[in-house]
Amino acid sequence: MADGNGTFFEVSNLTAGYGAAQILFDIDFTMGVEAVAIVGRNGMGKTTLCNTITGLVPAMGGSVKLSGAELVGLKPHRVANHGIGYVPQGRRLFPSLSVDEHLRMLAKGTKGKRWTPDTVYDLFPRLTDRRKVSGGSLSGGEQQMLAIGRALLLNAPLIIMDEPSEGLAPTIVEDLIGTCRKLVREGQAVLLVEQNLSVATAVAERQLIMVSGRIETEMGAEDLMNDPDAQRRYLGVDSLEDDAA
Repeated sequence: MADGNGTFFEVSNLTAGYGAAQILFDIDFTMGVEAVAIVGRNGMGKTTLCNTITGLVPAMGGSVKLSGAELVGLKPHRVANHGIGYVPQGRRLFPSLSVDEHLRMLAKGTKGKRWTPDTVYDLFPRLTDRRKVSGGSLSGGEQQMLAIGRALLLNAPLIIMDEPSEGLAPTIVEDLIGTCRKLVREGQAVLLVEQNLSVATAVAERQLIMVSGRIETEMGAEDLMNDPDAQRRYLGVDSLEDDAA
């Protein structure tokens, strides 16, 4: 549940890395039931941040709290059970399992909740037509639909999406943006990690800019869109058009 200020997810002084190599340095941010984007160049630690929040990478220090519950130190399945769904970079589907098998194996306990396999099919009608097709035979866009649908079946208050637009055709990216907006309107919090600035600013008003393992600054979507200097300095692009290319 959110506090009086609307905050229900809080990351404080989070540090993490691999072996002796520290990647994240004192990450701090909070969010409520909203869309928040984390943007930055490749190699800035965005995926490491996702993996640390979800328990796939152990934190070296700091805190991650969801509705007041501490998540640091928990195994990934315990983090998911506390209420974080994850759409990882690369989707990580089971190539030999069909669309329906992916969804049905997470269907236990979803009866009467917002997200069931049937409501996922309602959200993504294309998956209905492909329900017997294996994950490895789906197009990139269909795989992303399935990865999002799989995460939604946790009925978690927070969904983290890591580079969801990667490798998708422009028309599919527009559908992805529409899906994210729809979820937020319906009360789903979305933490969107994106290198594609056009996608990030279309989905989220709050833009957290990550540089060398730190949240360097926060900007509003319109401010960042209209600031070519910030785009060059933080993201290495000359314009939104270059970023979307």
